[in-house]
Amino acid sequence: MGAHKVYRAIGLMSGTSLDGVIDVALIETDGHGYVKPLRYYAHPYDIAVRDKVRACFGKTVRDAQIDEVEQLVTDIHIDAVKALGETADIIGFHGQTITHKPDDGFTWQLGDGQALAKATGMDVVCDMRQADIKAGGQGAPLLPLYHQALFSEHDKPVAVLNLGGVANITYMAEDGALIAFDCGPANALMDDFIKSRTGDDFDKGGCTASRGVVLENVVKDFLADPYFTKAPPKSLDRDHWSIECVRYASTADGMATLLEMSVCGIEKAIERLPQKPARIYAAGGGRYNEFMLAMLAKHLDISVENIDVLGGNGDATEAEGFAYLAVRSLLGLPLTLPATTGAPRDITGGVACRA
Repeated sequence: MGAHKVYRAIGLMSGTSLDGVIDVALIETDGHGYVKPLRYYAHPYDIAVRDKVRACFGKTVRDAQIDEVEQLVTDIHIDAVKALGETADIIGFHGQTITHKPDDGFTWQLGDGQALAKATGMDVVCDMRQADIKAGGQGAPLLPLYHQALFSEHDKPVAVLNLGGVANITYMAEDGALIAFDCGPANALMDDFIKSRTGDDFDKGGCTASRGVVLENVVKDFLADPYFTKAPPKSLDRDHWSIECVRYASTADGMATLLEMSVCGIEKAIERLPQKPARIYAAGGGRYNEFMLAMLAKHLDISVENIDVLGGNGDATEAEGFAYLAVRSLLGLPLTLPATTGAPRDITGGVACRA
């Protein structure tokens, strides 16, 4: 642990994949190289809330609907912390992203940090993306420094591929350098499409996609997007692409095509790295999509493994990361670097809310 003080921190994450749970993690950390995960809890929330949140995606102006949803989001997070039943020195509250347009200098995460602090009796750090965005960075991805702490003892080069609504990668080089950026869609399009066709929230194991035929012309058009020729660091909004491109496809063919799009976007990202990673660890909900992991390994010719094989819980990784970043914010340490978000300098972010 060294000479650094160790803190207990709770992290809260609700992603754009809207998978129906708030991820709640409790860790011990010094905000530097020491991290010890202690507990994880998945707090479910109602489908009606999910639909209300989804209706706010893309908004840039506060209105009565936003006020209602922000109150709902805050209340659910308060319930989640109380259900965990633990005390901590600090809570890292990511909030619910509804819009992320970094090229316009705009990102919006709903959630009232002060209300969370008051209700839980614990100090809160929230709005962890804003300072980076205001400095000219992408405001994402935010977890590379946490990945670096987690993988400090592992052989390099290695990469963590987070498969949430959007896919993002953290690459850790042999010399310790970090590169991080959003690759393209991961689950968002597939989840939206399967929901529209079958009512299911996701394609379990990639079963439907595995039965379909890829529409190569759709994938070709997708890969022509200027995003793929843009140099990192770079980040995406969940709704940068839509399911319109497979509107007339069968369910299986549409799913196969959307999965291929996700895989090809990640393949393009790997091509941008200075050296091919020896292995890739998949985190986020997409790591349960066995067909997707198999297709990634085939396309990339790299071992792609579920991050759980390392002994942790991949469901907890993002929430743990925001707990870790909350401690770094408390200590005045950087949350983002030029190599991870494109900000002009190391940026210390987060807004402190006292209980």
